[in-house]
Amino acid sequence: MRRLFPVPVPAPAETPAETPTGTPVETSAAMPAATPAGISAGTRAEDREWTLGELADAYAYPEPPLGPSGAWLRANMVSSLDGAAHHDGRSKPLSSDADMRIFGVLRGLADAVVVGAETVRREGYRPARAREAFAERRAALGQPPAPAIAVVSASLELDFARPLFTEPLVPTIVITGAAAAEERIEAARAAGAEVVFAGAGPSGRVDAAAIVTALAGLGHTRLLTEGGPTLLAEFAAAGVLDELCLAVAPLVTAGDAKRIMNGPVLAEPERFTLASVLEEAGFLFTRYRRIYQ
Repeated sequence: MRRLFPVPVPAPAETPAETPTGTPVETSAAMPAATPAGISAGTRAEDREWTLGELADAYAYPEPPLGPSGAWLRANMVSSLDGAAHHDGRSKPLSSDADMRIFGVLRGLADAVVVGAETVRREGYRPARAREAFAERRAALGQPPAPAIAVVSASLELDFARPLFTEPLVPTIVITGAAAAEERIEAARAAGAEVVFAGAGPSGRVDAAAIVTALAGLGHTRLLTEGGPTLLAEFAAAGVLDELCLAVAPLVTAGDAKRIMNGPVLAEPERFTLASVLEEAGFLFTRYRRIYQ
């Protein structure tokens, strides 16, 4: 993996680092202080495998969360070169080993992972697991060993016998609106899920902005959404998407697959700024942060 942006700055030639045998080796200067969530000064620009700790530093959340909602909502999505968010109904065919490493790191940093019910069903979601690589970091921030999975569903037509509800390390959260049937609410609670209401309108729809507010009220301020495209578009339209981590796969699919956002049109396009770009095997791992006016 290589860091393409911000551009690495080589150390001055007259002050090379030395190995224990006295042989000069190439070094990289630290990223400028203004660069958010930068990697460590010792991270080199050459193509090599990054440690999980280096990736965690590179993708660290702002402290404290800086979004207007009081939380920081980050999205993680993958897209083909021609804009497809999935192939044959699933995102995995567009992924790679490096993409899955970053996927795991982003989960390892989050308080809660927010995902739509259709994505849960299509991708066969299971509970997030605790990983030793992030244990010390999470404990220092007062986080539980693993993030909670928060499933957004207006109808609560979910299979509560699935491991996502029966085997979580941290209780799964279901986020619903005012129209959810009482028997489905009770079924969710009986399965051990925490039911959260976000949206009281007569339509029964779940309100995207209210999702972030409700989760922040539970202490979940470092939020990660993995979509799907409809939910992500609703977050963007509600003005609560703070960051987009987009992996661009060196693949084309054609067909009529959805884009990474597929929902309401924003009145005005929302501007984001490029925070970082990593590359491995032709995959580009970009990170964009919203510009607040």
